[in-house]
Amino acid sequence: MADRKEPRIGLPFERPIVELELKIGELQSLSESTGMNLNGELKPLKKKLERMTRDIYAKLEPYDVVQVARHPLRPQTSDYIAGMLDEYIELHGDRRFGDDRAITTGLARMRKHRFLLVGHRKGKETKENIACNWGCAHPEGYRKALLKMRLAERFKLPIVTFINTPGAYPGLGAEERGQAWAIAENIQVMSRLKTPVICVVIGEGGSGGALGIGVGDRVLMLQYAYYSVISPEGCAAILWKDGDKAPEAAGALRLTSADLKRLKIVDEVVPEPLGGAHRDSEAMIAMLQERLVALLDELGGISVETLVDQRYERLSQLGSA
Repeated sequence: MADRKEPRIGLPFERPIVELELKIGELQSLSESTGMNLNGELKPLKKKLERMTRDIYAKLEPYDVVQVARHPLRPQTSDYIAGMLDEYIELHGDRRFGDDRAITTGLARMRKHRFLLVGHRKGKETKENIACNWGCAHPEGYRKALLKMRLAERFKLPIVTFINTPGAYPGLGAEERGQAWAIAENIQVMSRLKTPVICVVIGEGGSGGALGIGVGDRVLMLQYAYYSVISPEGCAAILWKDGDKAPEAAGALRLTSADLKRLKIVDEVVPEPLGGAHRDSEAMIAMLQERLVALLDELGGISVETLVDQRYERLSQLGSA
Protein backbone atom coordinates (compact mmCIF):
# COMPACT_ATOMS: atom_id res chain seq x y z
CA MET A 1 0.00 0.00 0.00
CA ALA A 2 1.44 3.33 -1.06
CA ASP A 3 2.47 5.86 1.59
CA ARG A 4 0.39 9.03 1.63
CA LYS A 5 1.44 12.27 3.31
CA GLU A 6 -1.74 14.35 3.17
CA PRO A 7 -4.49 13.75 5.76
CA ARG A 8 -6.74 10.89 4.73
CA ILE A 9 -10.52 11.11 4.62
CA GLY A 10 -11.72 8.07 6.53
CA LEU A 11 -15.03 6.26 6.31
CA PRO A 12 -16.62 5.17 9.61
CA PHE A 13 -15.35 1.60 9.37
CA GLU A 14 -11.87 2.89 8.40
CA ARG A 15 -11.24 4.76 11.66
CA PRO A 16 -8.79 2.19 13.11
CA ILE A 17 -6.89 2.24 9.79
CA VAL A 18 -6.72 6.03 9.68
CA GLU A 19 -5.58 6.27 13.31
CA LEU A 20 -2.74 3.82 12.66
CA GLU A 21 -1.80 5.62 9.43
CA LEU A 22 -1.56 8.89 11.33
CA LYS A 23 0.69 7.27 13.92
CA ILE A 24 2.94 5.88 11.18
CA GLY A 25 2.97 9.30 9.49
CA GLU A 26 4.05 11.00 12.70
CA LEU A 27 6.92 8.55 13.18
CA GLN A 28 8.04 9.00 9.57
CA SER A 29 7.99 12.78 9.98
CA LEU A 30 9.99 12.49 13.18
CA SER A 31 12.52 10.24 11.45
CA GLU A 32 12.89 12.67 8.54
CA SER A 33 13.22 15.78 10.75
CA THR A 34 15.67 14.33 13.28
CA GLY A 35 17.57 11.78 11.19
CA MET A 36 16.68 9.06 13.70
CA ASN A 37 16.38 5.51 12.35
CA LEU A 38 12.91 4.37 13.40
CA ASN A 39 12.63 1.36 11.10
CA GLY A 40 12.41 -0.92 14.11
CA GLU A 41 9.20 0.80 15.19
CA LEU A 42 7.82 1.45 11.70
CA LYS A 43 8.09 -2.03 10.18
CA PRO A 44 5.80 -3.82 12.67
CA LEU A 45 3.30 -0.94 12.52
CA LYS A 46 3.19 -1.14 8.73
CA LYS A 47 2.64 -4.90 8.87
CA LYS A 48 -0.12 -4.36 11.40
CA LEU A 49 -1.68 -1.73 9.13
CA GLU A 50 -1.67 -4.07 6.16
CA ARG A 51 -3.17 -6.91 8.20
CA MET A 52 -5.82 -4.66 9.72
CA THR A 53 -6.81 -3.19 6.33
CA ARG A 54 -7.06 -6.65 4.78
CA ASP A 55 -9.24 -7.93 7.64
CA ILE A 56 -11.58 -4.92 7.61
CA TYR A 57 -12.05 -4.92 3.83
CA ALA A 58 -12.67 -8.66 3.80
CA LYS A 59 -15.76 -8.12 5.97
CA LEU A 60 -17.39 -5.15 4.27
CA GLU A 61 -21.18 -5.07 4.21
CA PRO A 62 -22.89 -4.01 0.94
CA TYR A 63 -23.57 -0.50 2.23
CA ASP A 64 -19.90 -0.16 3.21
CA VAL A 65 -19.03 -0.93 -0.41
CA VAL A 66 -21.39 1.85 -1.51
CA GLN A 67 -19.50 4.28 0.74
CA VAL A 68 -16.16 3.17 -0.73
CA ALA A 69 -17.54 3.68 -4.26
CA ARG A 70 -18.47 7.26 -3.26
CA HIS A 71 -15.20 8.08 -1.47
CA PRO A 72 -14.11 11.64 -2.35
CA LEU A 73 -10.52 10.49 -2.98
CA ARG A 74 -11.53 7.64 -5.28
CA PRO A 75 -10.09 8.13 -8.79
CA GLN A 76 -12.59 9.55 -11.26
CA THR A 77 -12.76 9.60 -15.05
CA SER A 78 -10.52 12.69 -15.12
CA ASP A 79 -7.85 10.81 -13.13
CA TYR A 80 -7.90 7.88 -15.53
CA ILE A 81 -7.66 10.25 -18.49
CA ALA A 82 -4.63 11.97 -16.96
CA GLY A 83 -2.99 8.77 -15.74
CA MET A 84 -3.45 6.23 -18.51
CA LEU A 85 -3.88 8.10 -21.79
CA ASP A 86 -1.08 9.36 -24.00
CA GLU A 87 -3.47 11.72 -25.78
CA TYR A 88 -7.03 12.95 -25.25
CA ILE A 89 -8.92 15.40 -27.45
CA GLU A 90 -12.28 16.25 -25.91
CA LEU A 91 -15.33 16.53 -28.17
CA HIS A 92 -18.20 18.76 -27.08
CA GLY A 93 -21.93 19.22 -27.59
CA ASP A 94 -24.95 17.31 -28.85
CA ARG A 95 -25.77 19.69 -31.75
CA ARG A 96 -29.26 20.13 -30.31
CA PHE A 97 -29.18 21.84 -26.94
CA GLY A 98 -25.76 22.21 -25.35
CA ASP A 99 -22.68 20.61 -23.82
CA ASP A 100 -23.40 18.62 -20.67
CA ARG A 101 -20.27 18.58 -18.49
CA ALA A 102 -21.53 15.54 -16.57
CA ILE A 103 -20.35 13.39 -19.49
CA THR A 104 -17.01 13.78 -21.24
CA THR A 105 -16.34 12.35 -24.69
CA GLY A 106 -13.11 12.44 -26.63
CA LEU A 107 -10.65 10.80 -28.98
CA ALA A 108 -8.08 8.91 -26.93
CA ARG A 109 -4.76 7.19 -27.50
CA MET A 110 -3.29 4.64 -25.10
CA ARG A 111 -0.09 2.98 -26.25
CA LYS A 112 -0.84 1.55 -29.71
CA HIS A 113 -4.62 1.82 -29.35
CA ARG A 114 -6.81 4.68 -30.53
CA PHE A 115 -10.41 4.74 -29.33
CA LEU A 116 -13.32 6.92 -28.25
CA LEU A 117 -13.61 7.50 -24.52
CA VAL A 118 -16.98 8.29 -22.95
CA GLY A 119 -17.20 8.82 -19.19
CA HIS A 120 -19.23 10.34 -16.42
CA ARG A 121 -17.56 13.34 -14.82
CA LYS A 122 -18.39 14.31 -11.23
CA GLY A 123 -15.84 17.02 -10.54
CA LYS A 124 -13.49 17.32 -7.59
CA GLU A 125 -14.08 20.72 -5.99
CA THR A 126 -17.48 22.20 -5.13
CA LYS A 127 -17.51 24.58 -8.11
CA GLU A 128 -16.67 21.74 -10.48
CA ASN A 129 -19.17 19.42 -8.75
CA ILE A 130 -21.91 21.93 -9.46
CA ALA A 131 -20.81 22.45 -13.07
CA CYS A 132 -20.81 18.67 -13.62
CA ASN A 133 -24.02 18.20 -11.62
CA TRP A 134 -22.20 15.56 -9.50
CA GLY A 135 -22.14 13.21 -12.49
CA CYS A 136 -25.92 13.25 -13.03
CA ALA A 137 -26.23 13.73 -16.78
CA HIS A 138 -29.00 15.52 -18.65
CA PRO A 139 -30.41 14.17 -21.93
CA GLU A 140 -27.99 16.33 -23.90
CA GLY A 141 -25.16 14.43 -22.20
CA TYR A 142 -26.47 11.10 -23.44
CA ARG A 143 -27.16 12.56 -26.90
CA LYS A 144 -23.60 13.88 -26.98
CA ALA A 145 -22.32 10.42 -26.09
CA LEU A 146 -24.45 8.80 -28.77
CA LEU A 147 -23.37 11.27 -31.44
CA LYS A 148 -19.70 10.59 -30.68
CA MET A 149 -20.23 6.81 -30.51
CA ARG A 150 -21.78 6.87 -33.98
CA LEU A 151 -18.72 8.84 -35.12
CA ALA A 152 -16.46 6.16 -33.63
CA GLU A 153 -18.42 3.48 -35.46
CA ARG A 154 -18.01 5.37 -38.73
CA PHE A 155 -14.23 5.55 -38.30
CA LYS A 156 -13.96 1.99 -36.92
CA LEU A 157 -12.71 3.15 -33.52
CA PRO A 158 -13.34 1.01 -30.41
CA ILE A 159 -15.30 2.63 -27.58
CA VAL A 160 -14.42 2.61 -23.87
CA THR A 161 -16.90 3.96 -21.33
CA PHE A 162 -16.28 4.84 -17.67
CA ILE A 163 -19.45 4.67 -15.56
CA ASN A 164 -19.61 6.70 -12.37
CA THR A 165 -22.97 8.29 -11.62
CA PRO A 166 -25.63 8.21 -8.89
CA GLY A 167 -28.15 8.27 -11.74
CA ALA A 168 -29.41 10.45 -14.58
CA TYR A 169 -30.67 13.88 -13.55
CA PRO A 170 -34.43 13.60 -12.78
CA GLY A 171 -35.33 17.30 -12.91
CA LEU A 172 -38.25 18.80 -14.79
CA GLY A 173 -36.08 20.33 -17.52
CA ALA A 174 -34.34 17.03 -18.18
CA GLU A 175 -37.67 15.23 -18.45
CA GLU A 176 -39.04 17.91 -20.78
CA ARG A 177 -36.01 17.46 -23.04
CA GLY A 178 -36.53 13.69 -23.26
CA GLN A 179 -34.36 12.08 -20.58
CA ALA A 180 -35.99 8.63 -20.77
CA TRP A 181 -35.97 8.63 -24.56
CA ALA A 182 -32.30 9.64 -24.71
CA ILE A 183 -31.25 6.79 -22.40
CA ALA A 184 -33.44 4.25 -24.19
CA GLU A 185 -32.04 5.29 -27.56
CA ASN A 186 -28.47 4.93 -26.28
CA ILE A 187 -29.18 1.42 -25.01
CA GLN A 188 -30.76 0.44 -28.33
CA VAL A 189 -27.99 1.86 -30.52
CA MET A 190 -25.11 0.62 -28.34
CA SER A 191 -26.50 -2.91 -28.53
CA ARG A 192 -25.79 -2.99 -32.27
CA LEU A 193 -22.83 -0.65 -32.79
CA LYS A 194 -20.44 -2.15 -35.33
CA THR A 195 -17.32 -1.55 -33.29
CA PRO A 196 -15.90 -3.04 -30.06
CA VAL A 197 -17.37 -1.55 -26.86
CA ILE A 198 -15.88 -1.93 -23.37
CA CYS A 199 -17.75 -0.57 -20.33
CA VAL A 200 -16.20 -0.13 -16.89
CA VAL A 201 -18.07 0.74 -13.67
CA ILE A 202 -15.37 2.68 -11.81
CA GLY A 203 -17.48 3.95 -8.90
CA GLU A 204 -21.23 4.39 -8.74
CA GLY A 205 -23.38 2.62 -11.30
CA GLY A 206 -26.78 4.15 -10.70
CA SER A 207 -29.88 3.10 -12.63
CA GLY A 208 -30.56 4.30 -16.18
CA GLY A 209 -27.86 6.90 -15.79
CA ALA A 210 -25.33 4.07 -15.87
CA LEU A 211 -27.11 2.05 -18.55
CA GLY A 212 -27.08 5.04 -20.90
CA ILE A 213 -23.38 4.37 -21.58
CA GLY A 214 -23.28 0.82 -20.21
CA VAL A 215 -24.04 -1.60 -23.07
CA GLY A 216 -20.95 -3.34 -24.43
CA ASP A 217 -19.11 -6.45 -25.50
CA ARG A 218 -17.35 -6.59 -22.14
CA VAL A 219 -18.70 -5.03 -18.94
CA LEU A 220 -16.12 -4.66 -16.18
CA MET A 221 -16.57 -3.49 -12.62
CA LEU A 222 -13.99 -2.40 -10.09
CA GLN A 223 -13.95 -4.48 -6.92
CA TYR A 224 -15.49 -1.83 -4.64
CA ALA A 225 -17.79 -0.18 -7.15
CA TYR A 226 -21.53 -0.78 -7.07
CA TYR A 227 -24.11 -1.21 -9.85
CA SER A 228 -27.81 -1.03 -9.09
CA VAL A 229 -31.25 -0.23 -10.45
CA ILE A 230 -31.58 2.41 -7.72
CA SER A 231 -29.48 3.87 -4.92
CA PRO A 232 -29.88 2.25 -1.49
CA GLU A 233 -31.24 5.55 -0.14
CA GLY A 234 -33.81 5.79 -2.94
CA CYS A 235 -34.86 2.19 -2.43
CA ALA A 236 -35.25 2.71 1.31
CA ALA A 237 -37.30 5.87 0.78
CA ILE A 238 -39.69 4.07 -1.58
CA LEU A 239 -40.06 0.74 0.24
CA TRP A 240 -39.82 1.78 3.89
CA LYS A 241 -40.28 5.58 3.77
CA ASP A 242 -37.15 5.63 5.91
CA GLY A 243 -33.67 6.63 4.74
CA ASP A 244 -32.12 4.88 7.73
CA LYS A 245 -33.00 1.58 6.03
CA ALA A 246 -30.39 2.22 3.31
CA PRO A 247 -27.97 -0.46 4.62
CA GLU A 248 -30.78 -3.03 4.56
CA ALA A 249 -31.73 -1.93 1.04
CA ALA A 250 -28.12 -2.26 -0.13
CA GLY A 251 -28.06 -5.88 0.98
CA ALA A 252 -31.34 -6.65 -0.78
CA LEU A 253 -30.31 -4.98 -4.05
CA ARG A 254 -27.34 -7.33 -4.68
CA LEU A 255 -25.27 -4.40 -5.93
CA THR A 256 -21.69 -5.47 -5.15
CA SER A 257 -19.22 -6.69 -7.76
CA ALA A 258 -19.24 -10.20 -6.28
CA ASP A 259 -23.04 -10.38 -6.51
CA LEU A 260 -23.16 -9.07 -10.07
CA LYS A 261 -20.37 -11.33 -11.29
CA ARG A 262 -22.24 -14.31 -9.86
CA LEU A 263 -25.44 -13.14 -11.54
CA LYS A 264 -23.53 -12.66 -14.83
CA ILE A 265 -24.51 -9.00 -15.08
CA VAL A 266 -20.83 -8.06 -15.33
CA ASP A 267 -18.20 -10.11 -17.11
CA GLU A 268 -15.20 -9.33 -14.95
CA VAL A 269 -14.27 -7.80 -11.61
CA VAL A 270 -11.06 -5.74 -11.62
CA PRO A 271 -9.24 -6.05 -8.27
CA GLU A 272 -8.45 -2.85 -6.39
CA PRO A 273 -5.35 -2.08 -4.30
CA LEU A 274 -5.51 -3.10 -0.66
CA GLY A 275 -8.00 -0.82 1.07
CA GLY A 276 -9.63 0.41 -2.13
CA ALA A 277 -8.67 2.54 -5.13
CA HIS A 278 -8.72 5.71 -3.02
CA ARG A 279 -5.71 4.46 -1.05
CA ASP A 280 -3.49 4.02 -4.12
CA SER A 281 -4.88 5.75 -7.20
CA GLU A 282 -1.73 5.26 -9.26
CA ALA A 283 -1.78 1.49 -8.78
CA MET A 284 -5.50 1.34 -9.65
CA ILE A 285 -5.01 3.36 -12.82
CA ALA A 286 -2.09 1.16 -13.88
CA MET A 287 -4.04 -2.06 -13.26
CA LEU A 288 -7.05 -0.89 -15.23
CA GLN A 289 -4.83 0.33 -18.05
CA GLU A 290 -3.25 -3.12 -18.41
CA ARG A 291 -6.66 -4.78 -18.47
CA LEU A 292 -8.05 -2.37 -21.07
CA VAL A 293 -5.02 -2.82 -23.33
CA ALA A 294 -5.48 -6.60 -23.16
CA LEU A 295 -9.20 -6.34 -23.94
CA LEU A 296 -8.66 -3.96 -26.85
CA ASP A 297 -6.15 -6.46 -28.24
CA GLU A 298 -8.62 -9.31 -27.75
CA LEU A 299 -11.68 -7.60 -29.23
CA GLY A 300 -9.66 -6.20 -32.11
CA GLY A 301 -9.11 -9.76 -33.31
CA ILE A 302 -12.84 -10.55 -33.54
CA SER A 303 -14.89 -9.69 -36.63
CA VAL A 304 -17.50 -6.96 -36.25
CA GLU A 305 -20.30 -9.33 -37.22
CA THR A 306 -19.28 -11.81 -34.54
CA LEU A 307 -19.01 -9.04 -31.95
CA VAL A 308 -22.52 -7.78 -32.64
CA ASP A 309 -23.94 -11.33 -32.53
CA GLN A 310 -22.14 -12.08 -29.26
CA ARG A 311 -23.29 -8.78 -27.77
CA TYR A 312 -26.90 -9.59 -28.61
CA GLU A 313 -26.51 -13.06 -27.14
CA ARG A 314 -25.01 -11.60 -23.96
CA LEU A 315 -27.92 -9.19 -23.58
CA SER A 316 -30.51 -11.89 -24.20
CA GLN A 317 -29.00 -14.02 -21.42
CA LEU A 318 -29.17 -11.33 -18.73
CA GLY A 319 -31.34 -12.40 -15.85
CA SER A 320 -31.13 -16.11 -16.68
CA ALA A 321 -28.61 -16.90 -13.93
